[in-house]
Amino acid sequence: MAGEYNVFAIVQGGRLQFEAISFVATFRLKNPNFKGRLILGEPQPSDRWDHDPRVNDPEVRKLLLDMGAEIIPFQNGVFGSDYPNGNKIIGLTALPKKQPFVFFDTDTIFTGRLNAVPFDFDRPTASLNREGTWPEVDLYGPGYTEMWQSLYDKFDLDFASSLDLSQPDEFWKRYLYFNAGWFFYKDPDEFATWFAHYATEILRQPPWQIETQSLDPWLDQVALPLVIHKLGGGRETLPSGLLDGDITTHYRYLPLLYAAGSDAAVEVLEKAVAPNRIKKVLKKYEPARRLIYQGKGAQLREMFDRDNLPRKEQAIRQQIKKARMWWR
Repeated sequence: MAGEYNVFAIVQGGRLQFEAISFVATFRLKNPNFKGRLILGEPQPSDRWDHDPRVNDPEVRKLLLDMGAEIIPFQNGVFGSDYPNGNKIIGLTALPKKQPFVFFDTDTIFTGRLNAVPFDFDRPTASLNREGTWPEVDLYGPGYTEMWQSLYDKFDLDFASSLDLSQPDEFWKRYLYFNAGWFFYKDPDEFATWFAHYATEILRQPPWQIETQSLDPWLDQVALPLVIHKLGGGRETLPSGLLDGDITTHYRYLPLLYAAGSDAAVEVLEKAVAPNRIKKVLKKYEPARRLIYQGKGAQLREMFDRDNLPRKEQAIRQQIKKARMWWR
């Protein structure tokens, strides 16, 4: 069960380097006695990239290090500019082998103690805070069962044992599907090996049943259930209501946090990034400058009833954009 482990996220130039500031700041605020390492993996330039993917602001780098994060380089020789989400797959190779890890996307706010989460690192799982985004079933095309089973069959995995039989046939929740915003396991090297293998093979030679399906940006979320199933995990190997609940909030974009996030998440964020040494750097990021430091977030928050939000995230985005408050 949970003991000492590493917390891991990806940091790179652009939006993610600023998200990493609030990630680290809220983590340190809520986890002052964390005994593991807080590691940020940084992709390095290579012929896979059409630009330098590293953190490109020296003040951001210094601030992250000053707040106690480690920045560790890794070479992504598999994915690059064509699929930046692949950094979370290959970045795991930067972590110490055979040491338990928890991966988070940088667009995560910590609102509680991570040590309160009873991780069973032998039984991996991932975020169930998702919508039925993949696959998109065509009227005359293969259904959910046919498409998902084709992937399990491709890799000699037992499809039947992955199903949630409490859900109706051909309903997307019946099939193992996660948001890749967080996941964990006892060995990052083993996890990365299977994650990279499944993802690259799906790209290289997809089963005919999914040939018309988009894999960008969904590739990581298509491969992730196969990895978790392969390694003996599944749904809800953690109590519900902790990650994506009392302990963490995965907000995707800052305007969405102000529109739909909990009061606790917004309060922790604003407290964590209030110190001048953080404000001086984070205000370079337009969404943070406008929403946090100029008070636009409070205005945006008043537009939404968080007890009666639109069912689809896309509807929330449209309302924010209509109000001209969509900064990212």
